[in-house]
Amino acid sequence: MANVVVIGAQWGDEGKGKITDLLSRSADVVVRYQGGVNAGHTVVVKDQTFKLHLIPSGILYPDTECLIGSGTVIDPKALIAELDKLDDLGVSSKKLFISEAAHVTMPYHRLIDQAAEERRGSKKIGTTRRGIGPTYADKSERTGIRVGDLMDLEALKEQLEWTINYKNVVLEKLYDLPPLDPSEVLSEYAAYAERLRPHIVDSSLHIYDAIQRRKNVLFEGAQGTLLDLDHGTYPYVTSSNPVAGGACIGSGIGPTVIDRVIGVAKAYTTRVGEGPFPTELIDDTGAMLCEIGAEFGTTTGRRRRCGWFDAVIGRYAVRINGLDCLAVTKLDVLDHLEEIKVCVAYELDGERCVDLPGSARQFARCQPVYEIFPGWKQSTENCRKLEDLPAQALDYLKFLAELMEVPIAIVSLGASRDQTIIVEDPIHGPKRALLHQNGSAFKVA
Repeated sequence: MANVVVIGAQWGDEGKGKITDLLSRSADVVVRYQGGVNAGHTVVVKDQTFKLHLIPSGILYPDTECLIGSGTVIDPKALIAELDKLDDLGVSSKKLFISEAAHVTMPYHRLIDQAAEERRGSKKIGTTRRGIGPTYADKSERTGIRVGDLMDLEALKEQLEWTINYKNVVLEKLYDLPPLDPSEVLSEYAAYAERLRPHIVDSSLHIYDAIQRRKNVLFEGAQGTLLDLDHGTYPYVTSSNPVAGGACIGSGIGPTVIDRVIGVAKAYTTRVGEGPFPTELIDDTGAMLCEIGAEFGTTTGRRRRCGWFDAVIGRYAVRINGLDCLAVTKLDVLDHLEEIKVCVAYELDGERCVDLPGSARQFARCQPVYEIFPGWKQSTENCRKLEDLPAQALDYLKFLAELMEVPIAIVSLGASRDQTIIVEDPIHGPKRALLHQNGSAFKVA
């Protein structure tokens, strides 16, 4: 039995969907614990591609229960559309459960998000404009609507009349937008409530019962460490806590039940939206990484900014999350390069810096310090064992593991499930805290 957290170790888009899908084979329950429809996980199974936003990646296994936890924010319209799409693809949602305590994204959240981002002009923060931030803001202000509230239409009507009248003042006076009609919103969300009613549970109790029965529970984060509200590159962050600690809060379980934390990182680095990015490549190499890696957002379709692997943020992710091991994805995207660079430190105001600076202003002034490796100039997409990899690719992975002081357990070489090398058991391997000083080096199984 193992309860495992899977998190992104960069700025999101690391390939967590594929890794979660792989690990879900041995999971009885998969829990999504934060974020909303601003997230997107792509899973490729044979000739089918599944794009998931709110529903956990484990949904593709018919015997696996999937829960959307209380730390998420749910847009019912988008969730139902996702359910319908899965149904069209022959995927059952009978084992999907939704926390009654999760907050609901309302029409005014989307409108305010879009208008506020436009109003920021050159100071925009790169929101997906899906209403995620305003939903979390209402949650913090204790004026939000939760999934359980949708089940009582009389109480919901009373709450909406007050809330929408208040939000209409903001929409009309601040953003010059037309007001919303409370009765129309009530009618729309009443229909959503009836569709989702069979899926709604006390998710904390549901997870606790599964753990008590010694089931394997996999906790799935959205976005990535550097987008964490508290520990990311603020203010260019998301509105929730994707880090491993967020799994406890967003699922309603205690930290002592977590057995293992697995980080996912690309063999290079990408970022969507605004904010500093020291290793960004604004040249032909960056364009090539984007094209070969298909670096376009699953949710927004936005082009991702691409750059070299950044070990400074990698080491930070190891520390913040307490990573036990790492899954490295998209190694195959580097197959065509003559040389490959790794950022091992920054130069900040004339001094070498090996730790992430505390402010966005400092981070924006950081210049990468690189070590250069020869490329392998041959395809790795059909490699299935470490010994199949070119020597240069193996050296590259060894260097990343030693630099970040965490073992690499999985190497992904493409989008399909079978394009994967399992180096060591990612779930039952040794805890990083128990490894000897040099035990974190990349090991050939």
